[in-house]
Amino acid sequence: MLKPMLINSGILILVVLIHYEFLYQCSRSLPRITSRHRWRILMGGFGAIFAHLLEIWVFGIAYYFMDRSEGWGHLVGEFDGELLSSVYFSFTAFTTLGIGDITPVGNIRFLVGLESLAGFVLITWTASFLYLEMTRHWDHLEE
Repeated sequence: MLKPMLINSGILILVVLIHYEFLYQCSRSLPRITSRHRWRILMGGFGAIFAHLLEIWVFGIAYYFMDRSEGWGHLVGEFDGELLSSVYFSFTAFTTLGIGDITPVGNIRFLVGLESLAGFVLITWTASFLYLEMTRHWDHLEE
């Protein structure tokens, strides 16, 4: 019980740190960009997508290895055991889309729940950040 809790917590801490670092670097670098404000916002948006993709891959890699290890449970349904299938499942969990074609069984379910919660919080955090960045220079927005 302690080992799954520690590993799941470690994965969660890693993705939150990735996201924090992304937002920190954006808040430092976006104001330095001398192009139009709209391009800074677009760069922030693309950077956010990259950060979320990285976080999804972290969870996907964890599912890939957990599915291959004893005691973690496994993924069933339209799951072929490949890394890309694990990442696909991670996409559906992170975005809380939950298509249902792949289902977690066993202890792996706890990480799936954590990923859904983390995805919701991190996507909301990103939206708030980009909104604040947009309103910071709202007067400078061009049509």
